[in-house]
Amino acid sequence: MSACVPTRATDPSDSHRASHLHPPHSPPPTPPRRFRIASADVSASIAVFLIALPLSLGIALATGAPLQAGLVAAAVGGIVAGRLGGCPLQVSGPAAGLTVVTADLIHRYGWRTTCAITVLAGVVQLGLGCLRVARTALAVSPAIVHGMLAGIGITIAVAQLHIVLGGTPQSSVLDNLRALPAQLARVQPAAVSVSALTLALLFLWPRIPGRAGLLLRRIPAALVAVAGATTTASLTGLILPKVDLPSWSSHALAGLPEGPALGIVAAVLTTTLVCSVQSLLGAVAVDKLAAGRPDLLAGGPGSGRGARVGRSDLDRELLGQGAANIVSGALGGLPVAGVAVRSSANVQAGAVSRNSTMLHGVLVVIAALLMVPVLEFIPLASLAALVMAVGIQMVSLHHIRTVTRHREVLVYAVTTLGVVVFGVLEGVTLGIAVAVGVSLHRLTRTRITHHEREGVHHVHVRGQLTFLAVPRLSRALHLVPQGADAVVELDGSFMDHAAYESLQDWQKTHTAQGGSVELTGRSPGTSIAEPSGAADCRCRPWTAWRNHQCELPRPAAASTPTPTAVSDTGASGAAEAVVSSGTSDQEGGPDEAGRPVRPGGSVGLGDSSGSAGSGGPGGPGTSRGPAGSSGPLAPAGSGGHELARGISAFQRNTAPIVRGELARLAREGQQPAQLFLTCADSRVVTSMITSSGPGDLFVVRNVGNLVPLPGEESGDDSVAAAIEYAVDVLKVRSITVCGHSGCGAMQALLDSEPGGARTPLKRWLRHGLPSLERMADDSRAWAKLAGRPSADAVEQLCLTNVVQQLEHLRAHDSVTRALRDGELELHGMYFHVGEAQAYLLTGADGDELFDQVEAAADVSV
Repeated sequence: MSACVPTRATDPSDSHRASHLHPPHSPPPTPPRRFRIASADVSASIAVFLIALPLSLGIALATGAPLQAGLVAAAVGGIVAGRLGGCPLQVSGPAAGLTVVTADLIHRYGWRTTCAITVLAGVVQLGLGCLRVARTALAVSPAIVHGMLAGIGITIAVAQLHIVLGGTPQSSVLDNLRALPAQLARVQPAAVSVSALTLALLFLWPRIPGRAGLLLRRIPAALVAVAGATTTASLTGLILPKVDLPSWSSHALAGLPEGPALGIVAAVLTTTLVCSVQSLLGAVAVDKLAAGRPDLLAGGPGSGRGARVGRSDLDRELLGQGAANIVSGALGGLPVAGVAVRSSANVQAGAVSRNSTMLHGVLVVIAALLMVPVLEFIPLASLAALVMAVGIQMVSLHHIRTVTRHREVLVYAVTTLGVVVFGVLEGVTLGIAVAVGVSLHRLTRTRITHHEREGVHHVHVRGQLTFLAVPRLSRALHLVPQGADAVVELDGSFMDHAAYESLQDWQKTHTAQGGSVELTGRSPGTSIAEPSGAADCRCRPWTAWRNHQCELPRPAAASTPTPTAVSDTGASGAAEAVVSSGTSDQEGGPDEAGRPVRPGGSVGLGDSSGSAGSGGPGGPGTSRGPAGSSGPLAPAGSGGHELARGISAFQRNTAPIVRGELARLAREGQQPAQLFLTCADSRVVTSMITSSGPGDLFVVRNVGNLVPLPGEESGDDSVAAAIEYAVDVLKVRSITVCGHSGCGAMQALLDSEPGGARTPLKRWLRHGLPSLERMADDSRAWAKLAGRPSADAVEQLCLTNVVQQLEHLRAHDSVTRALRDGELELHGMYFHVGEAQAYLLTGADGDELFDQVEAAADVSV
């Protein structure tokens, strides 16, 4: 009798019990889960708490708010935002990026009204979260965000410098700068010494060498710096202003907002903007940090049972931040936002869930209630030095290099200066205005040139072709005489309807007068005269690779444009990225995006960075080396940099396009149709010459595209294992052996002499000796190319070797069985590198002929 079926269901006394039993043959009910906190979360929360405690007090000091307000914001950010937010590992609390905004609000409206503004900002954040517009905030240019943070950092550093020197900061940056000479004249040695000790410990602690340093660095540097300065000040008896935490019974809560309505609204919007943007950008950054920890995947080692941290839900994060700001403002706390320093420390400390963030908030509450006597020993100069260091670090050299590379220094500089001089909202508004102006300038920046070469008139259009450029385009086109041959090169990514009609009308008129017009874009073969969608979409998967030739440096004036094609999907359906490889003017702009003009203004895919000379592989005006190296031939030893640049270009341009296809292949596994066995020569790129993509080919490469005969003496387990796996496991339907022109292995076979040292290369090339013997056998007809004889003995041996290796393939048991059952085909192929011409073995054994694969076959791609 099944244990799942109640045996006394007829007993009335058991009717209530029977109603709660699970149905027959069903799995037992899951027992209620008990609340558990992983040990990794406990240790991470302690590490974050030790960082958050001094920083919260320091930020409160920098804003001029009651010091308890920093502790309230840290606790609420940890508990409320940690529980409700959409980024489990992000730690929220009082942020340095909000210091200037909050200090200005306190100076204008007082503390109670500032708390009310914080509550209203939280309400607005809730509304934005409900409208699901969180990702819209990420549309703000990174140059504006970095400039805002840099401006805030400068403001913080200048203000806290006065406290470090023993004085009192003024209300604005300009006032602080004007008062700085007088402050330097009356420096307080005690404050300076404590501040110097704090900064020294803060910067030197993470650099302690050796095994002892490895252990000591686990203690946060901020805690060590403040604790060391506090202990020194107490032991030496220095008389300094210290932390003063009044009784919680006198703590001021939020009141009704008092002040001009427009000012209050502007303050609410400013607080909402800064809090939201900083929190959402922080959530994205935490996702990147978490992606580098495999233990955060489901079931990962050390992650705890069922631990998993997925991508952040930005709308939920906005809701969590709004709720935290409402609670923090109502309880008399500072505005709350995601904090980068604490969040990165949380991830690096090994946190696996939101319990770490929440527990850190609980620890802050305990400290605020029980550690008040200890906290009141901390000198204010030490906290000021800590916050000043944070402000200086907000001016990031990495950010400056990034905006410089993308030619957005003007946006960055204007935003930074605007924040420093006028305020956060005004600075961000100025930055947005400049960013829009720069974008419009790039959009309307069009260069149109006309020149004649060998009787053909060339009109070259660089940049976006809009109605603003139509007059200049018309003037250039009318320089072409009637009846002349003309070529119009469109080197941009966009053309509006007015420009299209103007160009088409001129083309019709010029053609009717006996002239000829060829309209070309960055995509060879693209004609603007064709209606949208009429042109064949030809996959050109190796456009991004073009111009990677290794040549001696050429003068800049000698560089010539290299067209760039748009790639759609290859034979496998895997999308390919396209990066511009043409030359460009110094101004650059969107016209360097590497996207071809389409009729009606459609835009192809490409690198939109617009950086002159840095647009990824084959960037504008550069001569490229292998693996994406830029400039002339890279010096010896720079291979790592070349590889890194190539990988960076892939991650930036190609990965977002192919990620979906690769994710499908990762789920479904590889199911290649062909085994492609070819030489390890770097010039033979299998994906290029077969127009294949991820998952299409199972590739085996070795020196000389050799297939060793099976057997204990002459066999090679590596190649044999690959053949067996491809045929028996992957069930490939064909095997292709591909040789190529100028093969070094075949040259080595011809030059080999009996005897001598048995080097690894010589031992491997012994598998090619049957090909050499086959070519020397006068009783056999030589393999030949269609249309011409072999160029030399090396080419003849390359062809013979392909035929011989096909015979070696037939000797493998798995291949023999598959051929016998009609499940497998064998093909021979020869690729002439210099001619970029492929030949397939088409003759029978008695007539081994390699015939050309015509270029017309491209239409099938």
